[in-house]
Parts: sequence; C-alpha cells; structure tokens
Amino acid sequence: MTKTVWTKLGLLAGGGDLPLEILKASGDRPVHVVVLRGFADRDYAPFETSSRSVGEIGGIIKDLRAAGCDAVCFAGYVTRPDLSTLKMDARGLIMAPRALAAGRKGDDAIIRVVVAEFEQAGFAVVGADSLLAKDGLPAGLIGTVEPDETNRADAVKAMEVAAEIGRLDIGQGAVVADGVVLAVEAQEGTNAMLERVAGLPATLRGSEAARCGVLAKRPKPIQERRVDLPTIGVDTVERCAAAGLAGIVLEADGALIVDRDGVRAALNRHGLFVLVEPAR
Repeated sequence: MTKTVWTKLGLLAGGGDLPLEILKASGDRPVHVVVLRGFADRDYAPFETSSRSVGEIGGIIKDLRAAGCDAVCFAGYVTRPDLSTLKMDARGLIMAPRALAAGRKGDDAIIRVVVAEFEQAGFAVVGADSLLAKDGLPAGLIGTVEPDETNRADAVKAMEVAAEIGRLDIGQGAVVADGVVLAVEAQEGTNAMLERVAGLPATLRGSEAARCGVLAKRPKPIQERRVDLPTIGVDTVERCAAAGLAGIVLEADGALIVDRDGVRAALNRHGLFVLVEPAR
C-alpha cells in the first residue's frame, strides 16, 4: 500500500476523546481542528481551530484550505443530524440529496459520500488508526484477566452477531451473555446500548460479583475504515463494568483503543478483559 504524503492535517472533531488523542499523537506536526458544533464536547482552545456545522461542507473546505491543510481526518462520534434544524451552506445543500439517497442504504453509505466530497476537493483522507497506532492492534489479550470458556464462547457469538448486523449496515456492536444475545447496536450507539444492558436483570447480564457477558465491536464488511473504525476507551470499560459484563472482544487491526494505558488500568481495576481476535 502506498503511504499518503501530506504536510498539514485538518482534524474534523466530533464527540469523545479520540480527536484529543490524535492531537496528542501528532506532536509537532501542524494540525487545524474544525470543531463540529453540536457534537464536539471537548476543549480545543489551545489548538488552531475553527467551528462549523456538519452541514457547512463548503465552509469546512474553505477553513481547511485557508489553514493550509492538504489532508483531513474524521474523528469522534457524529450521529445523523436533524436536517430541519441543520445549518447548511451551498455546498452542503448540493451534497444533501446524494447523502439522503445514500442514507437509505445505511450510515456507511453516507460516510462514503462525505469522504468522496473531500477527496474531490483535493484532500487526502487519513484514517485515525494510521495516526495513532504505529503497530496496529495485534491479536492477544489486554489486561491481566483471562477469559474463561464461557467468556470465549460468548465472544465468538457476539462477533458473529456483530458481523451480521454490520453486513446489513445496522451497527458495529453486540452483547452476548451465556449464549443469549442481550443487545445489538443501531442508531443509538454503543454507550446507549450498554445502558440498555445495564437496565436488564442481573440474572441475564451478570454483576460485579459474578461477571457475565461480552461486548463485541468490529468493522462492518463494507466499512470505510478511514472514518468510522470501532473505538473503545476508558469510558467503554466503565460502562461494561457497570453492566456486569466480563469483557470486550475486538478484531485485530479493526478497532481503535483510546488511552491504552488507561484502558488497561480500568480493566484490571474492574476485573475485565479485552480480547483481540484475528480477523475472520
């Protein structure tokens, strides 16, 4: 694979810690942050920034060009906006019909439309994984807790379920406990899915004293991996712990772990594991 060469990165920052993790990893490399209004929920004040609605495609491109950016990275969560209240500029309005048509096929189809718009504008689209994980995400175990036979069986089934909903472009995650599918991820996202699991009877999902169940997150088969790679962090571990789950399973080189040291510490503190399985 040919490595993309670029000089200055434009970071489109949605919600969560991933954009800040990328900024930390960038070191002295120049970055301009476009803070996406209504989604970005972290402080970017020390960095070079501009602020735009996700519907201001022309404005975002103008900001990136004015800042001298020749590459763009999409980072952080962004949900489907309410078009009736979304601020859009001329370029956003022109793109909207294509995005709406693609949206009938699923979220990944919308992402491909957006990516194509920035590529046509002359920007290299850079994946967050290429900026963060120099060694990728190899197969193996993270943390000191070993999954038992039941955990491993749940991990296998959860990955199968996640693959199937991914094939249908529904979501990236699923939770299985004792062979029973407790939840699948759709438009609500992983956090809301885990909150639903936490609301189930402890006899289904386990408890702090008797943990049971595994969260699987994996890319969709049609995934645009430069934009929407599955991501976990300390908050994910805390939510899994609150739901009584035993651990998390990911696909090797198919997910991002934000703050690996913090995740490892949280896993050990709560007695959970992260199992990274080879891609199948």
